Amino acid sequence: MKKIAILLEDLVEDVEFIYPLYRFMEEGYVVDVLAPRVGEFSGKKGMIFHASKRVDPDMADYYDAVFVPGGYAPDRFRRDKETIEFIRNMYKKGKIVAAICHGPWALISAKIVKGKRITAFFSIRDDIENAGAIYTGKPVEVDGNIVTATDPKAMPEMMKILTAMLRER
Repeated sequence: MKKIAILLEDLVEDVEFIYPLYRFMEEGYVVDVLAPRVGEFSGKKGMIFHASKRVDPDMADYYDAVFVPGGYAPDRFRRDKETIEFIRNMYKKGKIVAAICHGPWALISAKIVKGKRITAFFSIRDDIENAGAIYTGKPVEVDGNIVTATDPKAMPEMMKILTAMLRER
């Protein structure tokens, strides 16, 4: 059974958290919500979400994929050493690392995007290029084990790609 980690912090873009959470559950995957602390977090639109586990860099062996939602949460993810190390460890172990909208900010901080084709919300294009990645602007981009998307409109395509990749592994 596939195991997925979805990262959570305050001011997450609500739909970018909920949509993948339920899609992964519909596929029958075990989904854990990880955050810098266990407890409740508020989404940008006011929804309340619960993190069941504290993120730990050594948990990368347990999961098949990590999903990094957008909103303002990625700015908080990049300030948390354990979260960034977890993302980096997932990447190094060949696990799927997915990020949407502003989520690639966390991938930049994990130093895993250099030379990679990355897409994201257009306003972080400079950050992506300054990190040595190639910004494509496509709705969804796949480069090796990194999957990125621009915004909620790209989520159906992104989730089809992610679930197909997980089935193949």
